[in-house]
Amino acid sequence: MARGARPRVPYGDATLSRAPTFWGVMDTNGSGPDGAHDAEARLIDALAADVDAAFPQVVAEHQDRLYTIALRMLGDPHDAEEATQDALVRAYRALAGYETARILDLQLRAWLTTIVLNGCRSRLGRMARRGSASSSLDDVSESAAPRTHDRYSPESIVHAAAERDAWGQRLLGLPPAQRSAVILRHVDGLSYPEMAIALGRPEGTVKAHVHRGIARLRTILEAEVGPQHEEMTA
Repeated sequence: MARGARPRVPYGDATLSRAPTFWGVMDTNGSGPDGAHDAEARLIDALAADVDAAFPQVVAEHQDRLYTIALRMLGDPHDAEEATQDALVRAYRALAGYETARILDLQLRAWLTTIVLNGCRSRLGRMARRGSASSSLDDVSESAAPRTHDRYSPESIVHAAAERDAWGQRLLGLPPAQRSAVILRHVDGLSYPEMAIALGRPEGTVKAHVHRGIARLRTILEAEVGPQHEEMTA
């Protein structure tokens, strides 16, 4: 896939193309946890009835969040696009082979998260073996700017992009276990029970990874602010 191209997600005999609409904190559209759970239940029922007919809705509802998770795990838009596409293809193939009862038992949001995280871990492992580091988030487009009333002003776009990139680089400084926990909690907004399912870890372990990750981010931020403060007071 060419860098900067929109992810194209093949399944069955069709292909979907949809650009990620956000890079940072997730937009829940004000649905709240109850509304989200009701929507997921309806989607699971639809998948159980007809995977081919319902899967486009899976892509529409989850591609952006899976892309954001992948981007924050990998640090490179091209790698994140590929990881998102791979995750959705794997999800479709798995669902196509599941019995109806198994589909109905799925916790879809956590299950999809597990798939994309597993793909990211595999990519990170290959990158480590090659000795290559994650690249910076340089390929940010204006469409990725936060949704604010002044998002189209040049100053707000530049500031938001710089801030987003800075936090993206800080996240890349965390160990993978802490990084994934912080991303799922504070970027994707999963609950701790959902995170425990997605990460395959006890809830207490997940909470510990989040707390340690936040503490480490605070240390990274303080180290950045310290030299700047010294320069200002020198």
